[in-house]
Amino acid sequence: MKKIILSLTLIIVATFVFAQTTEAEKVLKKQHADTIPDGWKKGGVFSVNFTQVSLTNWAAGGNNSVSLNALTSLYANLKKGNSTWDNTLDLGYGLLKQGDEGLRKTDDKIDFMSKYGQKAFKNWYYAGLVNFKSQMAPGYNYPDDSTEISKFMAPGYLLGAIGMDFKPSSAFTLFISPLTAKMTFVNDKKLADAGAYGVDAAVYDDFGVLVTEGKRLRSEFGGYLRAVLNKDLMENIKLQTKLELFSNYSENPDHIDVNWEVLIALKVNKYISATISTQLIYDHDVDIAVDRNDDGILDGVGPRTQFKEVLGIGLTYKF
Repeated sequence: MKKIILSLTLIIVATFVFAQTTEAEKVLKKQHADTIPDGWKKGGVFSVNFTQVSLTNWAAGGNNSVSLNALTSLYANLKKGNSTWDNTLDLGYGLLKQGDEGLRKTDDKIDFMSKYGQKAFKNWYYAGLVNFKSQMAPGYNYPDDSTEISKFMAPGYLLGAIGMDFKPSSAFTLFISPLTAKMTFVNDKKLADAGAYGVDAAVYDDFGVLVTEGKRLRSEFGGYLRAVLNKDLMENIKLQTKLELFSNYSENPDHIDVNWEVLIALKVNKYISATISTQLIYDHDVDIAVDRNDDGILDGVGPRTQFKEVLGIGLTYKF
């Protein structure tokens, strides 16, 4: 009887110890998964999509067209001890040739960010961030292809911020800054004189003579939030999304500037995949003319929500 009791006791103790060990291993594995390892973490997505339509004696009508769209999203993040350094570069460019019309730009983006952090406690870091946005080539108000409405550094945006960065894992980061300087550059005389992109417009006298040239720089001071998620949803589906919010303390702080971008890459095989990218922008300082009836008569000018969506199937390389 004593041997049976002793055997049962040993089995119970062994089971208890095994269970505790298993639970401890699970905790360690979870902690390891949630901890950002030291060293570089680099990668990105590169995609080129080509579309061609050719019509001959097509009863339903239509136009021949050729389009090319390329985008790349790169990141290089370094963690060393209690310090982190994150860098991202997003580039996009697209062209369309339809019928007898000339080449038209469909996408154009430069977005660079660099952020340095020093650990404060747990998953929080004291951090500083620099962000630059602009475009590569001139943009036109089609069908008018002779008047430029944008170009490199017109506009250009430079943002510097100091705050706290929350990094619970390598896939997600939340940066909050109560001290942010935002500068808008309009490095083009005509656009600056017109007061484009929120800069002070030129001043003319009653006879139309220029008194003061338009400002080429607009400075703002306010609060800033940036949330970034970079995650593999499934084995062949990658999600990158970024949300930026900015409030100008000195002028209409309740008018929040919004920039929300989403990129989804769906991989078919090593090189063929589909990409879906969207961008939503609201900037209270940017006035947009609207012609709702498409009759050449403007129905209004003012700040409006901007939205862009690009869907492509072509060559994609994820690394």
